[in-house]
Amino acid sequence: MSDLILVLDQGTTSSRAIIFDVRRGKILALSQHEITQYYPKPGWVEHDAIEIWEKELQAAREALDIAGVSASEIRCIGIANQRETVVVWNAETGEPLCPAIVWQCRRTASLCEELRKDTELVNIVREKTGLLIDPYFSATKINWLQDHISGLRDQLVSGEALIGTIESWLIWKLTGGRSHVTDTTNACRTLLFNIHEMAWDDVLLERFRIPRRALPAVCHPADDMGITDESLLGARIPITGAIGDQQAALIGQKCVEPGLAKNTYGTGCFLLVNTGETPCLSKHGLLTTVAWSGPGRVQYALEGSVFVGGAVVQWLRDELGIVADAARTEELALSVPDTGGVVFVPAFVGLGSPYWDPNVRGALFGLTRGTDKPHLVRAALEAIAFQCCVLIQAVQEDAGFSLKSLRVDGGAAANVFLMQFQADILGVSVERPANLEVTAWGAACAAALGSGYWESLDDIDACATGAVFKPEMSESDRSRRIEEWHKAVSCARQWTSIV
Repeated sequence: MSDLILVLDQGTTSSRAIIFDVRRGKILALSQHEITQYYPKPGWVEHDAIEIWEKELQAAREALDIAGVSASEIRCIGIANQRETVVVWNAETGEPLCPAIVWQCRRTASLCEELRKDTELVNIVREKTGLLIDPYFSATKINWLQDHISGLRDQLVSGEALIGTIESWLIWKLTGGRSHVTDTTNACRTLLFNIHEMAWDDVLLERFRIPRRALPAVCHPADDMGITDESLLGARIPITGAIGDQQAALIGQKCVEPGLAKNTYGTGCFLLVNTGETPCLSKHGLLTTVAWSGPGRVQYALEGSVFVGGAVVQWLRDELGIVADAARTEELALSVPDTGGVVFVPAFVGLGSPYWDPNVRGALFGLTRGTDKPHLVRAALEAIAFQCCVLIQAVQEDAGFSLKSLRVDGGAAANVFLMQFQADILGVSVERPANLEVTAWGAACAAALGSGYWESLDDIDACATGAVFKPEMSESDRSRRIEEWHKAVSCARQWTSIV
């Protein structure tokens, strides 16, 4: 059989398709299209599910053309996707019944605040899912839709409407409506999935008022998930892998043993540390999540989530017009010796781990008449690293070990200034792979396993290291800068309570 695998990498800001030659670990083709971000109200974030589907299909067709191969030469398809984002669609026509509510959306903050008053529910959620009650996760988004779309509750109960996260939506469309499935790494991000029993939880479904009938069947990340409709790509291709983007990066970096960690620098930043076959419940605001599963085996991870990572660079580019190209931020940051005293807390949609504060908003501190564009850019990049540093400190306290190094990936990992500052503020080496398409590679690995190309995680080829950034900052400077960051976050949170 062929060594070629088509990966659909559906992120928060773009639809991408990549064709891998898995035998050589080589990319043959890549096509990418940005998707529109909708912000109808402060703190709200939406996507058009039809646009996601159409651009992903377009990217897949273009990738085949670029590689000069036909769909019949593709062994299988793997999918990596933005997690927690909710799509609801008509089970007969496939038409979305509303905009997709994106993982970043904070519209259910007040609902979550009310739910958190129920101490019993808080404990049930924590024990069964490893998560916290927060707008980040899917369940309260579905609650909101049922409360605000007339007749939706009845449609979900009757089976006229279906609920899914992005991979479910794409698989349903790819298979012409024949497969309504999800995988464990996505299901575990909904607040509805029991990570110990590895199944939808009846107690949680009842407490969150969500009918089981509307939910997808749950598969392992490397599994038979259906076959594409021939009319879409020109051949029937098996879909044998689907995995949440952050778990995909963990697998792509071959962090398959306890203690290995990766951090992805995308729209948000996501730190995952493999904790092995026993789930570790955090005492420091981290999440316990499924890292990987297969028949009779589950690996877990501790996860920390930064809601605004690379998105802060997009804001500098698109809303402020400070830079025309995100790549230029590195040059600007290096053009000044420091931030001139500026500290930036980019809490545009609240703060994720370890704070879980949906109400705080972004803030800039230390501005003077001498503050210039390079200072703001440098402060923005440093803010990404500071947020990740706090996560890693929490992981080390929870897991009881010191991180020896950090494996990194994602678009913003290409920024040399950011990676060096990350190493400096952490005090450990940062390892960047030669190929930054780690998330897509992880999805290709899942699909390869699902198709029988490989037999186990041990067979996966690790990404070659491209660069290592070693810490150069003194311990005293590191401590001082981290303390400044904590003060800035505290001030931003206090401001929200004042106003």
